[in-house]
Amino acid sequence: MPLFRNSRTRILSFAILLMAFSGHAAIAQQKAEAAQAKPKIRTITAFLNLDRSQYQQQIAEALQMLRRAKTIFESRGYQVETIRIATQPFPEYTKGLTPQQTIAFFKDLDALAEKENFAPGIGPAMLDSDAPESQADLLADIIANTEHIRGSIVIAGEDGVRWRAIGAAARAIKKLEDTTEHSQGNFNLGAIADVPPLSPFFTAAYVTGFGHQFAIGLESANVVAEAFRGVTDIDSARQKLNTMLGNEAFEIERHANRIDQETGWAYVGIDLSPAPLKDVSIGAAIENLIAQPFGSSGTLTAAGTITAAIKSIPVKQTGYSGLMLPILEDSRLAERWSQGHVSIEGLLSYSAVCGTGLDTIPLPGDITVEQLDMILADVATLAVKWKKPLSARLLPVKGKVPGDKTEFDDPFLVNAIIQPFEPGPR
Repeated sequence: MPLFRNSRTRILSFAILLMAFSGHAAIAQQKAEAAQAKPKIRTITAFLNLDRSQYQQQIAEALQMLRRAKTIFESRGYQVETIRIATQPFPEYTKGLTPQQTIAFFKDLDALAEKENFAPGIGPAMLDSDAPESQADLLADIIANTEHIRGSIVIAGEDGVRWRAIGAAARAIKKLEDTTEHSQGNFNLGAIADVPPLSPFFTAAYVTGFGHQFAIGLESANVVAEAFRGVTDIDSARQKLNTMLGNEAFEIERHANRIDQETGWAYVGIDLSPAPLKDVSIGAAIENLIAQPFGSSGTLTAAGTITAAIKSIPVKQTGYSGLMLPILEDSRLAERWSQGHVSIEGLLSYSAVCGTGLDTIPLPGDITVEQLDMILADVATLAVKWKKPLSARLLPVKGKVPGDKTEFDDPFLVNAIIQPFEPGPR
């Protein structure tokens, strides 16, 4: 009898140990899944009303805040990919300079950005509907002569589609195609339509007014992928994404408000757009939901589902807070583009229910200014019709024809096969 009791005790003890081990394993798995679904912070963006006479001091003060913010977020387990500084429209603080002097100034700013490891955005050309087209041409020259500077051209606003600006943007795109290595300068130029100030994402970031503000932009395609994994219906997918991304957004906003109080820089919001980066793919996340290649039936529904989930999260939002589909920043999207599953027309249809337009689209080098003009006009018209922020980064590649592969040399870009551009009937 004692032996039996001893054996029984051993069995019980083993069972208890096994349960404890299983419990620890389950907790460890939950932690691993939570870590897998934790978003990165793509950017903390400071907004400055730049004074050319004291810009170095202003940037030093902004960097002090940005680095403090980066430390706070990283101490809470968030990886911060970039810190950025965006200004008011650059023509406002380069008045009185010749084009050559303006380019020299931005070369100095570019060198400072390289030294201090921040990304600079100099705001838009042609912010006002009556702005001269020469501003767009000068922006192309600035980008062609610098490495890190981003800027934009406003092609639509509350007053409607701006046809002069569309033509100026198309010419600037062709200029950068011809004058930059691998035609890569167009990665730093955006055409923006109805995009308000204080968006943390480039190329659209700019400020009007006093400045001294900051915003957060996420890289959270992995959260969407995890939310859509294993779901069986659209409502469940939307609710799960809303909960998962909402939990992270509340936590990030809590720390952002702390930074606001500690530094005196005003927190203006978070752009919840689930930006992808290469293998952290929004295309793959959508395929988790529709169980078909991105671009197939169901893609439009998935785009609307993601946007609805994002818009209903009750935090202070800024920027697009929609769905980003940058073809050459997302490995799965680049693959589907190369296979012909994705088209400009398809991307525009998705933008009608979400955003954010046409982003990093590879195009053949023989595309004309007039054809670029038509693409940009479609983006501007859609933005005005639905009163929503959209943008376009079009990347025609000099010397490349349909069937060729791009050769961009950038850590944030994936190369893809150029597809034919088929303009509509004249």
